Amino acid sequence: GHQVLGGHGAKCLAALRRMLASQPLTRMAAARPLFKKLLVANRGEIACRVMRTAHRMGIETVAVYSEPDSRAPHVALAGQSVCVGSAASADSYLRIDRILDAIASTGAEAVHPGYGFLSENAAFSEAVEAAGVAFVGPAAFAINAMGDKIESKRLAAEAGVTTIPGFEGVIADADEAARVASEVGFPVMIKASAGGGGKGMRIAWDEAEARQAFGLSQREAAASFGDDRIFIERYVEKPRHIEIQLIADTHGNVVYLPERECSVQRRNQKVVEEAPAPHFSEATWRRMGEEAVQLAKAVGYRSAGTVEFLVDARDQHYFLEMNTRLQVEHPVTECVAGIDLVEEMIRVAAGEKLSIAQADVRRIGWAIESRVYAEDPLRGFLPSIGTLSAYRPPDEAACNKAADLAMRAEGEGGEGGLVRVDDGCAEGGEISVHYDPMIAKLITHGRDREHARQLMIAALDRYVIHGSALRHNLNFLRTIMGNDTFIAGKITTGFIPDQFPDGYRGHQLSASERIDLIAAAAALEHAAAGQANSGSGTAAAAAPYSVRIEGVGEGEGDDHSLAVMDEDCDGLPVGPGSELRVASTDDAGEGWSRTLRLVQSGLGPSGILEAEMLGDASDATPATLVVQV
Repeated sequence: GHQVLGGHGAKCLAALRRMLASQPLTRMAAARPLFKKLLVANRGEIACRVMRTAHRMGIETVAVYSEPDSRAPHVALAGQSVCVGSAASADSYLRIDRILDAIASTGAEAVHPGYGFLSENAAFSEAVEAAGVAFVGPAAFAINAMGDKIESKRLAAEAGVTTIPGFEGVIADADEAARVASEVGFPVMIKASAGGGGKGMRIAWDEAEARQAFGLSQREAAASFGDDRIFIERYVEKPRHIEIQLIADTHGNVVYLPERECSVQRRNQKVVEEAPAPHFSEATWRRMGEEAVQLAKAVGYRSAGTVEFLVDARDQHYFLEMNTRLQVEHPVTECVAGIDLVEEMIRVAAGEKLSIAQADVRRIGWAIESRVYAEDPLRGFLPSIGTLSAYRPPDEAACNKAADLAMRAEGEGGEGGLVRVDDGCAEGGEISVHYDPMIAKLITHGRDREHARQLMIAALDRYVIHGSALRHNLNFLRTIMGNDTFIAGKITTGFIPDQFPDGYRGHQLSASERIDLIAAAAALEHAAAGQANSGSGTAAAAAPYSVRIEGVGEGEGDDHSLAVMDEDCDGLPVGPGSELRVASTDDAGEGWSRTLRLVQSGLGPSGILEAEMLGDASDATPATLVVQV
């Protein structure tokens, strides 16, 4: 399994280690587990993530699965597993009756719903508890109250939470939508009361658009949620999307944790999240946190939950919604708060008090999460399906080395950080049309934002995902990490449309990146030739190469003439540890050279060439370059 909160590397943040040593993780070795057996009513990465914490707590686990998921990693990870139906979610993961049967047949004492599927289904929560089994989540009343956008906004206002101006009632028809929108003041957001995941939402800038948006949102809401109720509120233009993570017990204790920045979104769905939020004051965080606690107490909340806010340019915050479940992006909060939220949820469900008080909450370092999707960013992020013919998560040690080199190049000292991969897939597995296309969540945790960003760049470069028809968004995520606006932390929910107004067209290489890539391509070919000759015991002869870059924007399709020379001159085949000098031999243009030391050369259809770029005569600053073949 991949890392959750451990394995920070030889020099990880000392403060985080001290907190982890004194807080939740030390309580995992209790002589008697809180529950003998926990059923996880979910699949994929979140099921695996919950199970790993349960296993560390000494709790046996039960998986439920659909027929095509019979060999999925979450099934292999569990001690027991029960098939609950066919591929369609409606006939498997959403079948409350079959999951209740699985609970009864396995003797599970608690159920964790993960996120999605039945996680915010009040009827499921009630049915589980009616069966005498602990539901690792909030009570049905809180789920119902916060799941209804109209009711949740009313309750939030009554609890003293700042809300967006708007009309609190249900909109009857398109004419009323136009009238109310005009009264609220354009632009407005027309939203489904039962909505989520960006569905059933439309922006209207005038009465004609309000009429049209009402019909579109109502139909989408009915199809997606079985509830076509629509309401209207003022649209906050290009705000930041900031979340407050809560954890509450059944003893009246509610604690808010460091804020999350979730503004990097496409079609109202999050792509990159981080904690804490850049350029965000502690005073604003505390005001939002206190309001979130007020709302949680108003509905008798227990377990983990998230209150989402929009924050405008003046740092004025407005309540958006409350999610009554564990969020996809919870790992960034775990990293900077030093707390395992799943463990806290399990302990709360067992009736224990929270392990921390508000006064104990500290921000430790910086964490970034990238959602790795099976989708095609070049075609409007269309979901992609297929077989994972090659799947290799990044190596933490290699990422730390690369980030350390990058930080030193900027005059900063490096120290170990965390690279965490939350996934639920494996090489040879299928990305199916039936389920969410998320492959994994890639999380990095460093001492500050730049350290976490450099770790993320290194990890994205080393993440191997291949499939004959499968597309993914690794390049898009890599482009975001190098974007000047992102680096500056000047993020709003308009980040992606603003930075890519004509859509994503692939990663645009800088002049330096182009030279590095050309040099690496020639070095890779030379290394392959060296390995081909390894049986004869002779090294590949130094030879000229011609490199063409295609599909990377300006200058693509040009041929570049190069010479590659072994710097070691020891007569041995080229391989890890070899130093190669690549020099341009083009007649036109300025000459250049790069010296590379091969770190890893896993050649083949899913191979990686990893090299330390040792520099040239004018630039002796080392860096690490990774090329996937």
